[in-house]
Amino acid sequence: MSEALTIRESQEIVDRWIREVGVRYFNELTNMAMLTEEVGEVARIIARRYGEQSEKESDRAKDLGDEMADVLFVLICLANQTGVDLETALRKNLEKKTNRDSVRHKNNEKLR
Repeated sequence: MSEALTIRESQEIVDRWIREVGVRYFNELTNMAMLTEEVGEVARIIARRYGEQSEKESDRAKDLGDEMADVLFVLICLANQTGVDLETALRKNLEKKTNRDSVRHKNNEKLR
């Protein structure tokens, strides 16, 4: 898997993995709890590595990219289970943000 993946391809790969290796999807509530847990692990690394909390020795070996991939995996599972095409949803979301925020951030004094 050295080629770049589209979001749609990622959804297909995760679906195939779930069916072949994972047996079946966990239910949506379980996956939501898992997503929250995985986001918490990302937050812990960010808070300690880039924030003001001191990093424990046991946290130094944690791979931020791997933890972010865990978040993405569970998010893709939830999208697959609920019929969300993430590629289409992201495009629509970016369009919404672009229309809504076309000058807002440029005019924000805090960002200068």
